Formats: sequence, C-alpha cells, structure tokens
Amino acid sequence: MLEGKVAVITGGTRGIGLETVKVFKENKAEVILFGSKKETVDKAIEELKNENIKVKGYYPNLNNFEEIEKVIEEIVNEYGHIDILVNNAGISANKKIEDTTSEEFSNIMDLNVKAIFNVTKAVVPYMKKQKDGVILNTSSMVSIYGQPSGVGYPASKFAVNGITKSLARELAPSNIRVNAVAPGITKTDMVAVLPKELIDPLIKTIPLGRIGETRDIANAFLFLASDFASYITGEILSVDGAARC
Repeated sequence: MLEGKVAVITGGTRGIGLETVKVFKENKAEVILFGSKKETVDKAIEELKNENIKVKGYYPNLNNFEEIEKVIEEIVNEYGHIDILVNNAGISANKKIEDTTSEEFSNIMDLNVKAIFNVTKAVVPYMKKQKDGVILNTSSMVSIYGQPSGVGYPASKFAVNGITKSLARELAPSNIRVNAVAPGITKTDMVAVLPKELIDPLIKTIPLGRIGETRDIANAFLFLASDFASYITGEILSVDGAARC
C-alpha cells in the first residue's frame, strides 16, 4: 500500500509508533524513525533488525526547529523526498491541576503540540515542492471527551485536532492531506503493566469488549497514509472500540 513512499515517524521507538514503523515497512515504505535519545533509537533499530526490518533513526530535539530542519534536509538529500509524516511523539499526564506545576504543563505542550508544529514546518516545504504529501498526527479519545485529571494532556490533544483541521484546509491546494488518529485505551507498555483489577473495569466501558492493540492504531495510520484515503483530509479518526469516557 505504501510502495515507493518515504515516511518519517516521530516517537517511533516503542508502542504505537514502533508498531506503525513495522506496518509501514510491511507495506513497502522506506521508514525513518525519530526517538528521544540515542539509546532508545539504537534499541528500536536493533529490535527491528532482529525481525529483518531495516530502518534508519535519528534523535533530534523536537523543540529545536533548526535541529529538525537539518535532519529533514539530510533525509531528503538521501531519499529524494518525504511523502508521509507521522507526528506520534508525545507524553501523557494524570495529576490534578493543583499538583501540576507550570513547568510540567509547558513540557506537555512543548512535546505534544510545539513538536508537531516544528517537524511539520520543516517537512511542508518539500511536500509543497512535490505537490503531494500526507501528514498524520496522533490525537486521543480525550481530545473529544476530556479526562478527570491531567488537564495538560487533553488540552494538548485538543490543540492537535485544531492543528490537523486547520492545516488540512491550508495545505489542500498543494495536495497535502492532514488527518489524525485518536486512539482509545490501547495495550502499550504503560497499559500492559497495569493490574487486572484496574484494567477489567476499563474494558467494561468499551462496547467491543477489549482494549485496542497497537496494530489497530497502526492500521488506521496505514489506511490514512495510503491512496485508499486520497479524498480524506481534516478528519480525526477515532479508534477506540466505541468507548466513551
């Protein structure tokens, strides 16, 4: 589905991002993953190599536009083009507002929102030049319903939705599609270690009767990245088993 395409995936060293790397590679894309630091990038590349999957990795500071711009230029020089950008890097939060510092709130907004702006800004000129491209953002079910605590996280994901819908309109004349995937409760590393007594009540809130797998989310990214979604832009695709907070 992605043969001949070059994809950059941020937050690609674990969880949903790593699974998306695998799914894109299975569908014949060239994939470059971004991680937060050299150690995690090297570990992910080694894991993928053990599965006979070859990718390249970088670890730029996503809050440093000049650093990102340099890496994106390097990728284009090597591969000739970037067709797909998946902005997946992000952090969550669950503290009550009175326990959340201003610095913690800023850190969430920096990685979940500013990083999307920076990487997208660096990639868009190349996509405009080729008059083709797909930008995909990781949102969340809490961008629709909010959550009981950790206000910074849903605030950042509401912003992701706003970026997605606005850039879809701005970039459509250049044939660049912009969409987001809003996962529900998904079996990432963080969720997998939660005790059964905490998970079981969560499953009861999901009409499909199970927690999402990372492949469920990666497949949604695959669909939106492919030509099967060539007339879809500005959408926030919920992948949550019809769950409601």
